[in-house]
Amino acid sequence: MSDCKEIIQSPVFAKQKKKLKKQQRRDLDAAVRTIFVDPAVGTMKSGDLSGVQVYKYTSFSQQMLLAYEVSGKTLFLYALGAHENFYRNLKKYLHS
Repeated sequence: MSDCKEIIQSPVFAKQKKKLKKQQRRDLDAAVRTIFVDPAVGTMKSGDLSGVQVYKYTSFSQQMLLAYEVSGKTLFLYALGAHENFYRNLKKYLHS
């Protein structure tokens, strides 16, 4: 069990989530619950994205990526999307 107490969505994450269909939102909610329970489940990134973890899950037979960071008792959700341009857009968001 994790010690996370709070989840904060970035504006980019909220905008991307708003565009999802109902079943895709359910899959995303399940992924967020998985991360909330065990924050170490994602892959830790290095280089420009150091400190950020990415969790991969499937929705409608498509692999989706969810970028997040755990700081203290807070889970920050940065971005989600398919693999195409995901890391480029994430890096642009984090360094702007």
